Amino acid sequence: MQSLLEKLKEDKLVAIMRKVPYSAGKATAEALKEGGITFLEVTLDSENALQLIEDLNNSFGEDVKVGAGTVMNLQMAEDAVAAGAAYLVSPHTDLQVIEYGLSKNVEVWPGALTPTEIVTAYQAGASAVKVFPAGAMGDDYIKNIRGPLAHIPLMGTGGITEQNLKPLFDQGLTAAGLGSNLVNNQLVKENNFSQITQLAEKYTAIARG
Repeated sequence: MQSLLEKLKEDKLVAIMRKVPYSAGKATAEALKEGGITFLEVTLDSENALQLIEDLNNSFGEDVKVGAGTVMNLQMAEDAVAAGAAYLVSPHTDLQVIEYGLSKNVEVWPGALTPTEIVTAYQAGASAVKVFPAGAMGDDYIKNIRGPLAHIPLMGTGGITEQNLKPLFDQGLTAAGLGSNLVNNQLVKENNFSQITQLAEKYTAIARG
């Protein structure tokens, strides 16, 4: 059976659903899935985030991998796992969150920036490490840290755009997390889900091209 990390390496993109209204959560997820996105990260600072994670799992089953984002501490990790999150993503490295995820066979992708932080997170048991903010640091930064850290799967998030996505992948990112440049809350508010699907198709083509 394909592991979650192997699936992430294959699919390459994670759509970050941050503060999407609960009532629009399923339609947003459907639009993203139609555009080729199968990893959906519901950030825990969103309305009814835990319920939305549960709802999306019930609606899509194995077709979509639903995780929890902005997991800031152990309690949030416990709540997310109880809601059915398939993976936990943080903007920082919390060793308690990583340890808890491992104990529940739930993958944790913590945020880190410096080589020391990245190695610390990986040695603690993270299967992949989120480089945040990758967009602000640029593809040269990824190239430089990939040199000595080529064995660590890196997922870049923060400021990922159509322009920098391919250069970041070219320099060694395993995957990328896309927030408002893909899951645009103004489009959600306007019920313009077809445009979200088009954005998903565009980013998917770049990532897998």
